[in-house]
Amino acid sequence: MAVFGWFVLTLVFIDELLAMAAFGVWGWQHEPRWLLVWLLPVAAMVAWGLFASPKATRSGPVIRPVVKVIVFGLASLALLDAGHPGWALALLVFSVVVNGLAQLPAISRLPTDGPRRDSVRTR
Repeated sequence: MAVFGWFVLTLVFIDELLAMAAFGVWGWQHEPRWLLVWLLPVAAMVAWGLFASPKATRSGPVIRPVVKVIVFGLASLALLDAGHPGWALALLVFSVVVNGLAQLPAISRLPTDGPRRDSVRTR
């Protein structure tokens, strides 16, 4: 289960990167392109770091999931508005699935669990 759990958490990280890229795609479609293409992803990263990341300083049991829904929802809407409805739907479905799997107790505990003695080989 641990291997599957880390695989899911890797997909969650990829999902976060895809959301940031979606904001960049939307920024590229609008003026001033040179500003929005990097400003929107940076703003999303700051919001994520403050409220939604595992080590967020201003997070909580309500704030964290709400910010996640807002970021992934806006990223999907950004792709939709940029003329990529298929990618918008794919991002939304992927986000819901991988973040839902990441909430399973065995997976959500992985980042906080330290290495177990039985999993460390000794010679």
